[in-house]
Amino acid sequence: MKSANTHRGAAILILVFSVVFLVIAGRFLYIETTAKVEGVDLKEWAEDVRTSSYEIDAKRGKIYDKNGMVLAYDRPTYRMYAIVDPNYSKNLKEPKHVTDPEETSAVLAPLLDMNASEMADRMEEGQENGRFQVEFGPAGREISQEKMEEIKKLDLNGIQFQEEAKRYYPNGMFASHVIGFARAQDGKISGVTGIEKQMEEYLQEEKGKIKYERDKYGTKLLDPNEVMTDPDDGEDVYLTIDQKIQTFLEDAMSQVDEQYEPKKIMAAVIDPDTGEVLAMSNRPSYNPNDIGNVQNWYNDLISYPFEPGSTIKMFTWAAAIDAGVYNGTDMYKSGTYKVTERSQTIGDHNYRKGWGSITYNEGFQRSSNVAASKLVWEKLGPEKFRKYLSDFHLDQKSGIDLPGELTGRMVYKRPIEQITTSFGQGSTFTPIQLLTAATSIANDGKMVKPYMLSKITSSEDGEVLKESEPEVIGEPISKSTAEKMRDLLGTVVTSENGTGQSFKLNDYSLGGKTATAQISKPGGGYLTGRNNYVFSFMGMAPIEDPELLIYVGVQQPDLEVTEVGSEPVSYIVRTVMENSLHYLNIQPDKNKENKVVQQVLPDVTGQNPKQAASLLRESFERVEVMGAGKEVTATLPEAGSKVLKNQRVMVITDQPKMPDLTGYSLRDVHRLAEHFGLKIETMGNGYVTKQSIKKGSKIKEGGYLVVELSPPETP
Repeated sequence: MKSANTHRGAAILILVFSVVFLVIAGRFLYIETTAKVEGVDLKEWAEDVRTSSYEIDAKRGKIYDKNGMVLAYDRPTYRMYAIVDPNYSKNLKEPKHVTDPEETSAVLAPLLDMNASEMADRMEEGQENGRFQVEFGPAGREISQEKMEEIKKLDLNGIQFQEEAKRYYPNGMFASHVIGFARAQDGKISGVTGIEKQMEEYLQEEKGKIKYERDKYGTKLLDPNEVMTDPDDGEDVYLTIDQKIQTFLEDAMSQVDEQYEPKKIMAAVIDPDTGEVLAMSNRPSYNPNDIGNVQNWYNDLISYPFEPGSTIKMFTWAAAIDAGVYNGTDMYKSGTYKVTERSQTIGDHNYRKGWGSITYNEGFQRSSNVAASKLVWEKLGPEKFRKYLSDFHLDQKSGIDLPGELTGRMVYKRPIEQITTSFGQGSTFTPIQLLTAATSIANDGKMVKPYMLSKITSSEDGEVLKESEPEVIGEPISKSTAEKMRDLLGTVVTSENGTGQSFKLNDYSLGGKTATAQISKPGGGYLTGRNNYVFSFMGMAPIEDPELLIYVGVQQPDLEVTEVGSEPVSYIVRTVMENSLHYLNIQPDKNKENKVVQQVLPDVTGQNPKQAASLLRESFERVEVMGAGKEVTATLPEAGSKVLKNQRVMVITDQPKMPDLTGYSLRDVHRLAEHFGLKIETMGNGYVTKQSIKKGSKIKEGGYLVVELSPPETP
């Protein structure tokens, strides 16, 4: 019986072991044939184990101003670490790890502004926990090359460095809200704000990679199957910002910020012919190299809608002039105005006293709310005025190529809202919306889109990959309306009744509109007190043919009892415009008596070219005859235009030839191209240095003219 049980148990054990053996053998056979375990490809796993890889650094694209000054680039920094694993030094004559943490820390800590005992503790803990290396937190990162080389000279065992790129802005606070900043995260630098964010797809670099197979000691195999992916640097971005003009603006704003301590300053300078933003800045601002204590992340020029006050009146008057319902010599009663007996009373800014019966021209000079209200309600009509506001794009974004643009809110349902919008209350707008609309007045009726991106070039060979061009986005008013409006804006500065007398420039005629805008408060109503306003000015110069358009707004400055709100604003405007126009080599249009030197260009068509030129040279300094024809067919500018004494006058003959364009301004070239129907391509900025159609060549309608321009030398 016992023997039978023994045999039965042995048989069961044999059976169990046989089953286990078959399962194991089958498993091994499966692994051998499929090379997979639980879905893991063993071949791939083995290759991965014996494969080493490392990245090859690439550089993020640089950001330049329009003239090639670097505004942002990758600067090498270093991360320090300490090798603490004794095994790393096995079989080596010299130790390659930290052998004495306390001694090493005593030398390093003062150089990194660290506590020596904490540094030693960190290395000792790493050794005790079997770690290969340790790092030292923020103090051990972003070490400069000079500091790194200083530490390397100490020849400390186990102290190593890893190079890392950091985005660097050499001019600090310069145009910081425009440029923005980029920061590294997980080894990759990405744009966070401004142009750094907007142009991310072009600026972003792609790191390269090398992969190879090695043995267990890390030595590359004889046949390592090496695979290399080349690094790809980001492309370079050129902005429309002009470093010189931006510097004028930054310096003036910093001085006002220090003296008046306002809550905000917003300012921008635009080329009204092209829409190029030449300068833009805000206060409070920040240094993108140090973003630890930023008071204002937002670019208020594009993201701060507010009730602008009287700067809006230039569009109210322009609409009335363009609609043919305006007569500047018509009289009206200033002081107060009511649409109906029950409606809210509108009052002029001098405590509703007004100035008696005055003309509408004087009403503009004095910034009369009553005049604006009567123009919209009685002459133009609210519906037509609303259409003009849309034509000026004041109900939409400008489309500027910066992130975060907002648009204001048009409050225009009730009669009182329609009237208050005419003088800048109720409805809200951003400064960039106002600037965009104002380009139509400065640019003979053509409204251009503002832009920041000049071009994108290859970081490898400099090839232009993308280039911005001026874009006309509307013609809300006619050329004659724009000219009349510029004349009226000029009287705001020159007239004894004008609110802009403190904005006069020494050498140039300036026109513009002042504003003292109330600040709304939560729950309704407006803040009170002489400082609680946004004081602003939007203007252009020289007024006859504007080269620059400027907006400056200063919110809640700390004014002395004897000071007025226009003082900090006018300081910025005068400083920036005077210096910038001289820098651009724009000829002054005022004589010593501070009068504008302008004359009407006579009609000399049909005359002998030599006789016509002789006649014109009696009044104008720069008269050129184009061609050797026998009769004058036209002049540029056109006959009847108001022309500055030193402005270029071109006499066109019946046999025109291409002149030497060297020294021509872009405006002169466009005027010539438009007259002859030439297609034009411009390269650079400033004044012509090269031309594709040779001097003396016959001018063919529809021809293609390429000109290269360079900025004038800085005076």
